[in-house]
Amino acid sequence: MNTVDYLASREDLVSPGISACQGCMAELSLRVLLKCLGRKTVLVVPPGCMAGAGVGGWNKSMGVKVPCAMPQLGNSASMLAGIKAAYDLVDPDVHCVAYAGDGGTADIGLQALSAAAERKDNIIYVCNDNEAYMNTGFQKSGTTPHGASTSTTPVGSLGRGKLNFKKDVPMMLAMQNAAYVATLSPSYMADFVAKVQRAAQIKDGLVYLHILNPCPTGWGCQGSRSIALGRAAVRSRYFLLYEYRDYRFEISAPTRAVREPLDVGEFIRGQKRFAHLAEADIDEIRRVVQQRWDKLSRLAAE
Repeated sequence: MNTVDYLASREDLVSPGISACQGCMAELSLRVLLKCLGRKTVLVVPPGCMAGAGVGGWNKSMGVKVPCAMPQLGNSASMLAGIKAAYDLVDPDVHCVAYAGDGGTADIGLQALSAAAERKDNIIYVCNDNEAYMNTGFQKSGTTPHGASTSTTPVGSLGRGKLNFKKDVPMMLAMQNAAYVATLSPSYMADFVAKVQRAAQIKDGLVYLHILNPCPTGWGCQGSRSIALGRAAVRSRYFLLYEYRDYRFEISAPTRAVREPLDVGEFIRGQKRFAHLAEADIDEIRRVVQQRWDKLSRLAAE
């Protein structure tokens, strides 16, 4: 069954009425994630875009058709580990899933996530990476890219956007030997679905799925460009699609197919958060993009 027919045959477990922004890829990713995992799923969604959009519900009504709880911003993984331990006593096949933003993952929640990986808690942790704290006014996070203008790294006489580079959380979890690590893009849906299906079969430790979800509101671009931006991120190797399992890296088909990468400047152009960058700034981003590709290529070849 092809990806379109498979998704059409699966129940949509997210309300059609949540209030995400137009072009929100985080909503699309959550819908597909739950379609793949099915009703035997328990969800935790910490404060962030999806909680604010209504996934946690309104007036005691849920925004999803599976049990859902809102942890604190920093303890999604630890709370989920406790939920999974309880479910293991009655039904070990229940998927216990966190759907957290990059701020609640790469920054505030990193300690709990790392501890869950070290304990080999059999949970599925999903990072909705839109590269900033979008729900509270576009503050920079650990995964905000170099040079990006945010409300806490403004551009002006004293500022040129974020100084440091994006924190590589998937690689951090792989180096910690999490049971399964994968990077995903909803712009490449067949790859996305296949990885979620594989994740559902892992029973020997923490699964970490890192999804790059373009945010038209925070990135400063048209909502109609979300899918194209996701593709440009992959085609330029700005966002690398790969899997890690049992000390082995495998580069995923959409990234492996890129023989002549799109210039990363083509991905950057048209996003208001990068409008101030000079060519020398873009060259610096190109350098880091190339370094990360070279590193992954070596790891996948070993």
